[in-house]
Amino acid sequence: MISQSERQHQPLYIGPLQVRNRVFLAPMSGISDLPFRRLVYGLGAGLVVSEMIASEQLAKQRPDVILRSKKDDKSPLVIQLSGREAHWMAEGARMAQDVGADVIDINMGCPAKQVTRGLSGSALMRDEKKALELIDAVVGAVKVPVTLKMRMGWDDNHLNAPSLSQKAEAAGIQMITVHGRTRCQFFKGKANWPFIAQIKRVVSIPVIANGDITDIGQIGDVLDQSRADGIMIGRGACGVPWFPGQAADFLSDGSRNEAEPMQPEGADLYQLISRHYAEILSHYGIEIGRRTARKHLGWYLEKLGLGIDETKHWRRKICSEESPVKVKELLKEFFERRRELVA
Repeated sequence: MISQSERQHQPLYIGPLQVRNRVFLAPMSGISDLPFRRLVYGLGAGLVVSEMIASEQLAKQRPDVILRSKKDDKSPLVIQLSGREAHWMAEGARMAQDVGADVIDINMGCPAKQVTRGLSGSALMRDEKKALELIDAVVGAVKVPVTLKMRMGWDDNHLNAPSLSQKAEAAGIQMITVHGRTRCQFFKGKANWPFIAQIKRVVSIPVIANGDITDIGQIGDVLDQSRADGIMIGRGACGVPWFPGQAADFLSDGSRNEAEPMQPEGADLYQLISRHYAEILSHYGIEIGRRTARKHLGWYLEKLGLGIDETKHWRRKICSEESPVKVKELLKEFFERRRELVA
């Protein structure tokens, strides 16, 4: 039997698509847009997934939804779809394929009430018949690989991810990502990585572990406990978009050294943040872009290890500024005051 360490050094395929490494960026609503995906992939992630897109809205080509599904020619495009109706899931999948999706992911993991109230997302795990109906519709509608993201189950009394995974594989799903929590946990408590090993034991397709992966020191444990073929990083990449690439480097080195790898600092970090800010404005336009950028700028400041008062001061100063020119000036001033002179 191949060891976990040996597996990490073999190519990983999603159907016919070979991905460059086993560390993925998770779909996060309002976060995993094109500028963020482009940045994270450019910093070394193996695959980046779009934020969740409602299949009916994509099929009807709503302009803001088309914007969310925009492709970057430098990376494979993975579009995650949500929905409850087989017709719209199939139509949305066809549209996703038409706009250039290399992989289509089905969302059965979102715990948000506005999603589960409509019997989509993780609510589908309570109705395996309906879940399989949607899988059949999507797989039958497109030629590209179809994957599935789920949770362990709806609650602790309904941990049906292993059984649903088996049925999903039989229906044509090419990879499964499991967030190690139930829907009713939302993001509380600790992700149950060992549970994911139950899915790995009953399917032959790749299984990806997701949940609570926020530093290099956890990666060996999550892979050992989950037996997964790779990891998916979500909130752990907010403010540190280089983290998935660092994790990929860690795996490729085969090391269990928990020392933090190098990350951008000084002028390099200033340039990275400035470039990300500019791409957000270009992607959305000034009005929407400056609002969208605030959360990213806030996360960058939070991750710099400043004191609480200093972080609050600079967040208030930078994130409340309306003028993009002034925001850039404040960013430069911030780095200069930290004696990390920028070019």
